[in-house]
Amino acid sequence: MKFKMIHENYNVTDLSKSMTFYEKALGLREVRRITGEGFIIVYLGDESGAFELELTWVEGHPQPYNLGECEFHLAFEADDFEAAHKLHEEMGCICYENPAMGIYFIVDPDGYWLEVVPSKK
Repeated sequence: MKFKMIHENYNVTDLSKSMTFYEKALGLREVRRITGEGFIIVYLGDESGAFELELTWVEGHPQPYNLGECEFHLAFEADDFEAAHKLHEEMGCICYENPAMGIYFIVDPDGYWLEVVPSKK
């Protein structure tokens, strides 16, 4: 038996704001969308198409989601780490840096942490 990771879900309070953030910060674009009664699910992907981020907006849930202690994250490898860091500094979304490990984290509009690591050359 073999399993393949296909997506991770984040619930969001403002779908448009989140989609704009993910496109600008990480180059993710809408791959497909499901619209149902009281909800919208948008799948975002990169050009590899190997993994998607699922953003779910639920009507009637305007308050921030409780993310607990945020002891989870999704990681992204940057082929140009310095340029990525500069962009994220300009966006004001860097929330934690660990220079000793050579990594940093950005935070999305709903408080989800995203790790940025340099590519393994």
